[in-house]
Amino acid sequence: MRIHHFRNASMLLDAGKHQILIDPMLGPKGSMPTFTFFRFKAQKNPIVPFPEGARPLLNRVTHCLITHLHPDHLDAEGEQFLRERQIPVYCSVKDESALRKKGLHVVQTIDYWKKSDFLGGKIEGIPARHGYGFIAKPMGNVMGYYLELPEQPSLYLSADTIYTEAVKKVLSDYQPKLSVVACGSARLDVFKPLLMTVEDIVRFVRDAPHQVLANHLEALNHCPTSRQQLKQRLEQEGLVSKVYIPADGESISLA
Repeated sequence: MRIHHFRNASMLLDAGKHQILIDPMLGPKGSMPTFTFFRFKAQKNPIVPFPEGARPLLNRVTHCLITHLHPDHLDAEGEQFLRERQIPVYCSVKDESALRKKGLHVVQTIDYWKKSDFLGGKIEGIPARHGYGFIAKPMGNVMGYYLELPEQPSLYLSADTIYTEAVKKVLSDYQPKLSVVACGSARLDVFKPLLMTVEDIVRFVRDAPHQVLANHLEALNHCPTSRQQLKQRLEQEGLVSKVYIPADGESISLA
């Protein structure tokens, strides 16, 4: 498997004949409003451009997997891309109706803790909680995924979540070869963080049985944790060798 990290949570899983686009945020820099005004500097999002060198890879997309409907995971340009090409879309059963209304070609829905056939392998929906405390409720439905594809390393996309018993269960019981974690420590102007704190990211990495890929970094104005800060903390914990922290546009090969 080869993973092409685009930006934020957007990536392409190259699994041989299947090229799976994850959470497409494809619009230009500054195409969405700021997410915070006071806690962090107000800036239109995304705060970095889509890596132009990665754009030709979009022509290879055969399928798309969506974790939830927030615009930093499915923006207007991402919707247009999927709609115009009628890319087969896989999503949470809770998002099916909304995605069909956008004109997207939903071919399969996935439920929590239920294994489904997926491109010759299996996929399972994993609960994700988008924030600590009260804020998780208005942030709405999010689904992580555990994927087992033929002749490919197993993969856990934890999605936008804090560290929960469900996350811990997947890491300990399923033993994914690669676990993807959103590391930007996102926060709005009020309420608690929307994603794992650095302390919980360290916990996630320590509990992960194999390699970890850190994403959701340095692309949005409400994500204060930088790649360098994360790397330094993981070095202090003796964990940095377990973790890929790709730059936007970087590709990684997995055995």
